[in-house]
Amino acid sequence: MSLLELRDVAVSYRIPAGEVPAVRGVSLSLAPGEALGLAGESGSGKSTLAMALLRLLPRDAEVTGEILLDGEDVLAMKWGRLRAVRWASASMVFQGAQHALNPVRRIEDQIAEPMLVHGLATPAEAKRRVAELLEQVGLPAWRARGYSHELSGGQRQRVMIAMALACSPRLIIADEPTTALDVMIQAQVLQLMRSLIAEHEVSLIMISHDLSVLASMCDRLAIMYAGRIVESGPAHEVFAGASHPYSRALAAAFPTVGDPASRLAPQGLGGDPPDPLHLPTGCSFHPRCPVAGPDCASAEVELWPANPSGSHTAACVNVRSEVAP
Repeated sequence: MSLLELRDVAVSYRIPAGEVPAVRGVSLSLAPGEALGLAGESGSGKSTLAMALLRLLPRDAEVTGEILLDGEDVLAMKWGRLRAVRWASASMVFQGAQHALNPVRRIEDQIAEPMLVHGLATPAEAKRRVAELLEQVGLPAWRARGYSHELSGGQRQRVMIAMALACSPRLIIADEPTTALDVMIQAQVLQLMRSLIAEHEVSLIMISHDLSVLASMCDRLAIMYAGRIVESGPAHEVFAGASHPYSRALAAAFPTVGDPASRLAPQGLGGDPPDPLHLPTGCSFHPRCPVAGPDCASAEVELWPANPSGSHTAACVNVRSEVAP
């Protein structure tokens, strides 16, 4: 049984100009202990989808479909049940720890709060648990008495990871956890997350623009464009042999260290993502696609097997024509 299953999930925002579709018909599953990476440009719907998993979106967002966590639909939960699920069954490491942490509360109070709210520890037990968690993420226990402004960016991110682990959840959602960090600190935080996830045997959904980071952290990758999954499959296959032109462009956008040619002539992707209010007909990517054909503008392509086993799929007419008998 899947720990998490999304069935035709769609999210739209209500604005005066009309309904803005941010996520369009996403279906995927996550097994216990599995790590899934979500990649795509800004505005592709990654963070909206992640926030929808725990119903953290603002009131002007409408979510449809099914989000099954341990077989229970998160969208149908009453407030009391949803409150019990957050942090205890699934927790989140937000993008930008500086903004996620309360600057006027001590670190120990913020990490202990979910344990106390869920009745998992007494105040004395929570204090001891906070010290253990801080040491697990590489911070001295005395940091618990400090405030977030007294910590560096990497240290604040470690505090967020400790908070996410406080109630021993089965699922952690990490939204761009290393975006604001320098390369050295990013490597340390990623290594920390990798070891803690293995040690605690939790599932992970990680969001990033960097395919190489996701490939090193995750079992599977899902690539989003204009609110849809356009490619999905084993991490090493999608990273090294992407089938969708958009996925290949994402992988090629990062220069190769030590290769002057790629540094001086990066293979980025021209143009901008489409306006959600005025999506192109057919495949949403076709106006920017270097291999688009006449059929690409006529009908949107569903995910199609890109390998014999069907574990790797891509929403592209070229993939469909290549594997069709």
